[in-house]
Amino acid sequence: MTPVSAGAGELDRPVAAVPPGERGGTRIADRVVAKIASQAAREAVGTLPPDAGRPSAGVVVHHEVAHVRVHVELEYPCDVGERCRRVRHQVAERVSTLAGMEVPEVVVQVERLHPVAGHGAAQGRTR
Repeated sequence: MTPVSAGAGELDRPVAAVPPGERGGTRIADRVVAKIASQAAREAVGTLPPDAGRPSAGVVVHHEVAHVRVHVELEYPCDVGERCRRVRHQVAERVSTLAGMEVPEVVVQVERLHPVAGHGAAQGRTR
């Protein structure tokens, strides 16, 4: 035990260790975890067309386990499966690292595909 100086006129006394069960706990709000997930998804998606919305996330946390659903918009054409894989990986890694939670699943929902100019996107129906 390390002696601690309490101040003038007081005796030095050892600091007693507090048992782990009595130290209290930390709770991270679901909305904070959702914000971490949204930012991680934004980083994984990369550049977006100007009219695309930012990724958003919904989270359910139960006993330090976070189930995450992320909504993204992507440019098209692109490898949609690969982009979603990157989003899942980045979100799971970031939530695990920053919030200290287990992330068994990240559901990525592609809300909209934005055609990239110059890639022959059809304008209306053609015959």
